[in-house]
Amino acid sequence: MRSDTDQQGADLRGVEAAEALFAGVRDAARRAGSRPVVVLIDGPSGAGKSSLADELVAAWPAAGTPRLVRMDELYPGWDGLDAGSAALGGDLLAPLRQGGTGHYRRWDWVRDRPAEPVAVDAEEPVVVEGCGTLAAANLPYADLTVWLDADDALRKRRALERDGEVFAREWDRWQAQFERYVEREHPREAAMLRLDVTSRPLGGLLAGRG
Repeated sequence: MRSDTDQQGADLRGVEAAEALFAGVRDAARRAGSRPVVVLIDGPSGAGKSSLADELVAAWPAAGTPRLVRMDELYPGWDGLDAGSAALGGDLLAPLRQGGTGHYRRWDWVRDRPAEPVAVDAEEPVVVEGCGTLAAANLPYADLTVWLDADDALRKRRALERDGEVFAREWDRWQAQFERYVEREHPREAAMLRLDVTSRPLGGLLAGRG
């Protein structure tokens, strides 16, 4: 799964990070051949995973139109990081790798209960963003794995500005789960690309590069 574009020893920033991400996608597409590419983006809350995934999908530098999956739809509530990560691998990524259709059941956060099932076709590239994507069990199904870093204070401010009072009440609860996940799974070390977005978000740097 490693390639010439792998940057495991470096935290990339700015233009260098944007260029490495696009090179990584193109290289992953070459290695995948006729099989659709799967990109997993992980990192702590507020690091910029959602924004980066949106921009990557909009400026996709390889064949096909990627399907974006957000882990927020897979977590079964505020205590569901590990369950969502397991569902990603077992229900979605494994069937896709076998050429079938992957599925997951969307979580209804308003009603706090499972909602409708969602199907993901094996003929389209897939980008998955969210905490827990880079669990060890999910890595064999990925063609490119990305970890985002950012300053802790900046992350918390971004997350609370985005999600408001609900996340403010649940921040410590979620962060404790995430820290256990990181200690157990070592996702940062597993990433092919490590991007630092503290000083400058990558969004504007990706526009027009596809």
